[in-house]
Amino acid sequence: MKVFISIPWFHPAYKAGGPVQSIANMVEQLAVNSREPQDGTFEFWIFCSNKDLDGSTLNVEFDKWVNYSDSTKVWYSSTNNLLPVLKNEIKKERPGYLFITGIYSWQFSLKPLLFCGLVKKIISVRGMLHPGALSQKKFKKQLYLLLWKALGVYKKNIFHATNEEEKKYIEQVFGMKARVMVAANFPHILPLQQVVEKKEGYLKLISVALISPMKNILLVLEALAGAKSIPESGEPGIGNVEYNIYGPIKETGYWKECLELIKKMPANIKVNYHGHIPPAEIVNVVAKNHVFILPSKSENYGHAIYEALAAGRPVITSMNTPWVALQTASAGINVPMDDSTGLQKAIGYFVAMDQDQLNDWSIAAREYALNKVDLDKIRKQYNEMFC
Repeated sequence: MKVFISIPWFHPAYKAGGPVQSIANMVEQLAVNSREPQDGTFEFWIFCSNKDLDGSTLNVEFDKWVNYSDSTKVWYSSTNNLLPVLKNEIKKERPGYLFITGIYSWQFSLKPLLFCGLVKKIISVRGMLHPGALSQKKFKKQLYLLLWKALGVYKKNIFHATNEEEKKYIEQVFGMKARVMVAANFPHILPLQQVVEKKEGYLKLISVALISPMKNILLVLEALAGAKSIPESGEPGIGNVEYNIYGPIKETGYWKECLELIKKMPANIKVNYHGHIPPAEIVNVVAKNHVFILPSKSENYGHAIYEALAAGRPVITSMNTPWVALQTASAGINVPMDDSTGLQKAIGYFVAMDQDQLNDWSIAAREYALNKVDLDKIRKQYNEMFC
């Protein structure tokens, strides 16, 4: 089965975060002969830009097919207008499906949807219809979705949801008659990492994420800025915290707010911004910290969150991700996405832990991650979607 994929960015681009990782994981899991004899073999042809999210040019051959793996080819477009190439290649290769990743790109979503005939289309919304995501740049997104409805494109094509909750969000926007297939994201399972030395009263926190309001880094900084090392006047104490932030800055205005708060940190809080980091290096920086923190306003999947759990790092996150009931499993703590006091208490809980306690939570985080994933089941879901 040939599947053409339209996506704004693809590896070695990585600064756009989750959607890039989702597609990379998918082609890795499906682009080889499936383990089940009844499953098919997939060939992927990926159309994307030759730039990363920040406009930097990738060190790749472009405007031609490049081998990504034995069963995956990539066309890195230098013009950002791949419609003529895409139409021509669809006509020549006759793929079974055009898999459109995202819904807000004119070049990579709407134009392929409207003008590429002769092929069935699947629209992968990638969390973009989650209420938390729709609350950001709300007016612009409402206009765009009105255009989709006016054009009626949702009536003729299939939507891809990564879970039942996302299916409901698609139906809320486009109606119950929308055709939706559910196929979960494939994870990248990092190896378990040894817990670094942990003393009571000290904690090393880490976030790996795009710096934008959606990831809620500012809320973490607000929680830390209000934390005293010693309780005063009934205020909670928190001990000493080192907070390490990794990721590209997507919204400079938001980052300026973060920087202003960093300047006001009490003496017991140290904040380090390390810039963006290639995916291959994530396991190394996660391993140097005790707890992963990311109270996102919404996550379709949250690859960085899952990878931290798999590596054996407890996670502090919001309730708007797939990774819930963390505290019940001793794998982390879920807090409301707008509760800096609750976030402060969660941080303080881990600050107070000793080595043996954190070791136990590390093992539990790993078990939680592995128990949440059934790779064979996910493969079958994609086989059914692409049948």
